[in-house]
Amino acid sequence: MSVDTNKLNEFLGRFINDLGASVHAGMVVIGDRLGLYKALAQKPMTAAELAKQTKTDERYVREWAASQAAGGYLTYEPSTQRFGMTEEQILTLAREDGPAFLPGAFELALGSLAAVPRITEAFRSGAGMGWFEHEESVFHGCEKFFRPGYAANLITSWIPSLDGVKEKLVRGAKVADVGCGKGASTILMAKAFPKSEFHGFDYHDKSIELARASAKQEGVTDRVTFEVAAAKEFAGSDYDFVSVFDCLHDMGDPVGAASHVRRAIKNDGSWMIVEPFANDDLQDNFNPVGRVYYSFSTLLCTPCSRSQEVAMCLGAQAGEKRVREVVNSAGFTRFRRATETHFNLVYEARP
Repeated sequence: MSVDTNKLNEFLGRFINDLGASVHAGMVVIGDRLGLYKALAQKPMTAAELAKQTKTDERYVREWAASQAAGGYLTYEPSTQRFGMTEEQILTLAREDGPAFLPGAFELALGSLAAVPRITEAFRSGAGMGWFEHEESVFHGCEKFFRPGYAANLITSWIPSLDGVKEKLVRGAKVADVGCGKGASTILMAKAFPKSEFHGFDYHDKSIELARASAKQEGVTDRVTFEVAAAKEFAGSDYDFVSVFDCLHDMGDPVGAASHVRRAIKNDGSWMIVEPFANDDLQDNFNPVGRVYYSFSTLLCTPCSRSQEVAMCLGAQAGEKRVREVVNSAGFTRFRRATETHFNLVYEARP
């Protein structure tokens, strides 16, 4: 066997980066939970000052801050021994209500990895693992991961890209948000369009409980309801607008869900399907975004679908062609890609 030393060193360098990123995920979650980033966003501090400010142990804080500076997540000034943050680091690590908040992604990743022993066995048995069977950090991390993208795009670009939907919502429309999770998308829409009524549905009862609490906290309970229901069984009819965010590919029977949406929607209604960005051909997804989504799909999406009745297992990188086939098979006659971001594809389906 002949080994190219340069190629070997290049691969070992990739390995070191990945190993560092793996353990670094835990550091980000710790920094978020303890308010370390938010404290440093106010001003640079030494490890001792940061520990005092956040009521944490100095020795742990010093090691944590060093890991963050080594990874480029904090700045460090040797002359003062103070750690700090650039404006870009503040935006992504300390501004939870901002459009680019990152820690939720790491919380989701750590929660997902807790299932590795069970998923390993599933490789042998072919068994599934329901969404509700994962650690709670998966649910919280998922909401924190997706919410910034929804906040940045949903009202300003995704809904306006649909044919006449924004105008309907402004006037007052009946909306179903299917697979709503903890309700981030539903509440965003309700706050933006106060004349419309919104009904969020999810099969995970604990997420629905949290969605109801969030609706109360945000003051939108007069126009938002949340109910436990599967995508093939949610209640109501004559909806003007149905939305499905990043979950069609998780469903065991996406065709059945699409058929139910078709029955529940008005003949002049619209269905918005938001899915992870993916190209149709496998090799075209061999990039950093595809790597993230294929990994999450292995740990979360495919097991979730496999745990259900039909188990179509679209996966997080289904691509436009397969989503179109699902939608068309349910009786929709119009389907198009309305818009996209680096992380999402937004489709519009109409009867």
